[in-house]
Amino acid sequence: MTAWCRGIGAGVVLIWLAGCGGSEEEVSGAPDDPAPVAETTQAPSAPAPTEKVAPFEEPVTIDVSSRLGSDRRLTVDGETNLPPETRLQVLVERELSGVRWRARVSVAEGGFVAGPFGPGSGLPDGDYLVVVEVQEGSVQPAAVRARLGEENEHLRGPLVEQSRHGLGQVARYAKRFLVGDETRRTRDRVEVMEIE
Repeated sequence: MTAWCRGIGAGVVLIWLAGCGGSEEEVSGAPDDPAPVAETTQAPSAPAPTEKVAPFEEPVTIDVSSRLGSDRRLTVDGETNLPPETRLQVLVERELSGVRWRARVSVAEGGFVAGPFGPGSGLPDGDYLVVVEVQEGSVQPAAVRARLGEENEHLRGPLVEQSRHGLGQVARYAKRFLVGDETRRTRDRVEVMEIE
């Protein structure tokens, strides 16, 4: 092909491409097209104001009652004034052997339930210690940390002590139970459990 034919071919292609394009006015003014949407840029919104939460100022109260089911396994019911969703650890230990069962629970509506504790065959007769601990601030939900403090520094009262790991304060409540029919001689205050 000659240079003249190539030039005409290139010119036809350019004219064809120019005819395919249109101006913005033609496109936006077409009756079938929806109205153009104006783009707006929004300034970044300011962070939502955080709601101030009053720190927990009451002395911590925890009270526990326990019951043996027909399967001789122990269920722990507790009442507390701690904020909802506070994470607790409940530990049941057989004092004679040192065997332990543990559960993690959260406070709901002023209380908590943990268990049943014990082997499938049921708890053997003997003395048991039930311990309820408020876990360190680092594992508490944000709403609880807002009330108790990052290291549970707002906890008050006779149940409050320093964490064993140096991670702030915890609260600890303990109560002893006797499972079985045997009469025991003890000077300690022990609650005797009966099977339901």
